[in-house]
Amino acid sequence: MASRPTNALPVLYNELIPISRHDHKNWHFRLQDKLPFMSEIHAIPLAVEEFGMAQRNFPIVFSSGPNPVPLALMGLNDGVNVFFDEEGNCRESHIYLPAYIRRYPFMLAKIDPKSEDMSLCVDPSRGMVGEFEDGEPLFEGDEPSEFTKNILGFCEQFAISAQRTNDFVAELMEHKLLIDGEVAIQPNDASKPYVYRSFQIVSEERLKELRGDVLRKMVKSGLLPLVYAHLMSLSLVQDIFQRQAILGRIPPLPENEQNPSA
Repeated sequence: MASRPTNALPVLYNELIPISRHDHKNWHFRLQDKLPFMSEIHAIPLAVEEFGMAQRNFPIVFSSGPNPVPLALMGLNDGVNVFFDEEGNCRESHIYLPAYIRRYPFMLAKIDPKSEDMSLCVDPSRGMVGEFEDGEPLFEGDEPSEFTKNILGFCEQFAISAQRTNDFVAELMEHKLLIDGEVAIQPNDASKPYVYRSFQIVSEERLKELRGDVLRKMVKSGLLPLVYAHLMSLSLVQDIFQRQAILGRIPPLPENEQNPSA
């Protein structure tokens, strides 16, 4: 089998192998209506093009650390997802499903760390691809199938979106707009609030202090609406907490400093 990507695997992916006509000529993809692995994923990476749709359903925050990534929060605690049940059924029929999830189990990845070339890879660990009798074929003869060509196109667009997202975050960092976030939620029956940290948000105070020329540039580039979509979405943290409470997934006090982002 061809060599495997050497980089650390991102969230959702247990394994990655490059798709090749030699090894996977008879492989098929089977679409699953249930995603049981999602029940334990509480935060999913998000591209800037998705902010407008995602902010209707999820709080959008930025991961902590020196290389922040926008995240759609589907739960406030590790291992908790209020939108998917344990069997992988989506609890609601009209929520926005981030492109990161829709891309799985495929992605573009580097095979050779010395090269910038990207190859279409797949995670075979969850039974969505394999030498099945049914499903979408990955190859038709020796050529990629129409399905594979479409998947490749989707992954290429995802990579372009990822670069735009990196540029957006870089501009936020250039202007020092990201700060450590903190949310305190006081349930009626609790003696102390639940405090959630370990994520970043845009500082509204620093945003107000930006020079006029910087703000005009952000308006023209379309970045300012993204910032406001993020800020507006933060009101949904309370909603996620209430959903967890209904599901009985709130950890007991006094462990009141929880981590809502990976």
